[in-house]
Amino acid sequence: MLSADFGNLERDTKMIDRSAAQWVHIDVMDGVFVPNISFGFPVMKPIRKATSKVLDVHLMIVEPENYVEKFVKAGADWVTFHIEATQKSLECISLIKGAGAKAGISIKPKTEVSALDGLLDKVDMVLVMSVEPGFGGQSFIPSALNKIRELDRIRKERGLEFLIQVDGGISAANAGEVFEAGADVLVAGSAVFGAQDPEQEIIKMLEA
Repeated sequence: MLSADFGNLERDTKMIDRSAAQWVHIDVMDGVFVPNISFGFPVMKPIRKATSKVLDVHLMIVEPENYVEKFVKAGADWVTFHIEATQKSLECISLIKGAGAKAGISIKPKTEVSALDGLLDKVDMVLVMSVEPGFGGQSFIPSALNKIRELDRIRKERGLEFLIQVDGGISAANAGEVFEAGADVLVAGSAVFGAQDPEQEIIKMLEA
């Protein structure tokens, strides 16, 4: 939703709600962890009212342990935080699950998969950032594909069931390659809201 028209947020949310998209992805930025500020709790409420679909909240904020429960209470079904933003990853996971949501953990482009050692059996999803977090409209970083493949290999070898989500530079042009690498969930913003027919663009990505 970062790429939606904030002046017509209800309209754009309802468009996603009737589309083939399965989740509504909300990027929360604090201007500290990333050089941008976006949605907060007040904006969560109208989005939650405008859609019955899964609300997937991606926290790009420092010390997420102070906020994860509040986002669940505001309507989030999934809450993902960045491993680089906290020293309390296990606490974040516990707080999210304890509040009744699914827990995800994210890594930035320069963070290796090995940073997630000891956590992969505790999370429901791993989000691989395929751009530097903070702004929409960036180009996909190809090295993200290697991380997706590595995570897919690890979960198969260990019998784990976490989902692999990819966010950044996703479009119908590369969705097939990302799915083939092992991704389960793709996040697309600019490619959807910048398309002449956003709902058709979503279908193209799902069928890639």
